[in-house]
Amino acid sequence: MGFLFTSESVSEGHPDKVADQISDAILDNFLALDKDSKVACETLVTTGQVIVAGEVNSNAYVDVHAVTRNVINRIGYTKSEYMFDGNSCGILSAIHEQSGDINRGVVKKNPLDQGAGDQGLMFGYACNETKNLMPVALDLAHALVKELAVIRREGIYMTYLRPDSKSQVTIEYDNNRRPLRVHTVVVSTQHDDFVQASTDKTQEQADKEMLIVIREDVKNILIPRVQAKDKQFAGLFKGNFILHVNPTGKFVIGGPHGDTGLTGRKIVVDTYGGRAAHGGGAFSGKDPSKVDRSAAYAARHIAKNMVAAGIADEVLVQVSYAIGIAKPMNLYVNTYGTAKVNMSDGEIARITERLFDMRPKAIEERLKLRYPIYEETASYGHVGRTPKEVTKVFRNSNGKELVIKAEVFTWEKTDKVQEIKKAFGL
Repeated sequence: MGFLFTSESVSEGHPDKVADQISDAILDNFLALDKDSKVACETLVTTGQVIVAGEVNSNAYVDVHAVTRNVINRIGYTKSEYMFDGNSCGILSAIHEQSGDINRGVVKKNPLDQGAGDQGLMFGYACNETKNLMPVALDLAHALVKELAVIRREGIYMTYLRPDSKSQVTIEYDNNRRPLRVHTVVVSTQHDDFVQASTDKTQEQADKEMLIVIREDVKNILIPRVQAKDKQFAGLFKGNFILHVNPTGKFVIGGPHGDTGLTGRKIVVDTYGGRAAHGGGAFSGKDPSKVDRSAAYAARHIAKNMVAAGIADEVLVQVSYAIGIAKPMNLYVNTYGTAKVNMSDGEIARITERLFDMRPKAIEERLKLRYPIYEETASYGHVGRTPKEVTKVFRNSNGKELVIKAEVFTWEKTDKVQEIKKAFGL
């Protein structure tokens, strides 16, 4: 008998993701105007209010209020009835200068001696369940809420949709840890109050009518669209599966009005959906001198390239740092017994350590992390995404446009496969 495994995702309109996107948009603006900016930006969102706080060391000036409103409006919080909208919400900025005690450990005469911005441990993971080498339960959970946002913006079907939503997917595996089928799907989506109680219809009856419509649309519109976009997903929907839609029965009050949102509170959604370890450090709002972010990306880059190279079917990589020290404390590799080379995991780790320079500045340069590439990462996962080049437009304090081309999701490239194969004699 096999086993069941579950992962969840949340949409860009989920309050925690709203906070993440604001933090990363502010970071992007600082990096666009001053690539050497040191930024640690935290955001809290609640009913009609945004609070931005953190530490920054930069020569740039960023209009935090304007950036915040642009993000909120882009996500879709544009109506006063949501009790949180980009044009009218209050914004409090409490950003101050970064501690000199931290900065002295990071900035060094030789850039490659740049120390880690903090101590900590980071993990990267990859497996061969999907074409992007991610766990399939998380990949499908992301796809569901991402497609809901596409449908909402199209405005043709499911026109009652509001920005906040969540998904959860349970996959049945066989005894060899291979995914067999979708066992359960949970979709909770915020919606308009589109059926009203009346003299001949109780509120309970109105709520039931709305739920019937939403459930049928999830079953007949959302899931088929997700299946059509990915043949692997379609192949996992075999026969009957359990479907729960808005299990509380109603989801009108949502977003930051329904639940306070905080930067960094969806770190498992951001990474591997619970399939791999997590060091506990959040990503959003942090410039790449913070190894919580950059080293986690680098560890994913290693794991993905190792799986793509055929070293193992599944790889976990851990790296750890001391604040102010450039060289990592360790690099650990776990192949879960799936290694295709006749080596122990310790031997694999020692070869890997020679292939990848994990000093913070080396990671920044290898993965091109000193560019404004982070707002794109702040919803639907920081890993498992498609590398691409983007053109982004920013404005300096004088209102002059600054056009920047940059590569996003560089850590998802399988550009080290041949080098790994050669090192392992494959």
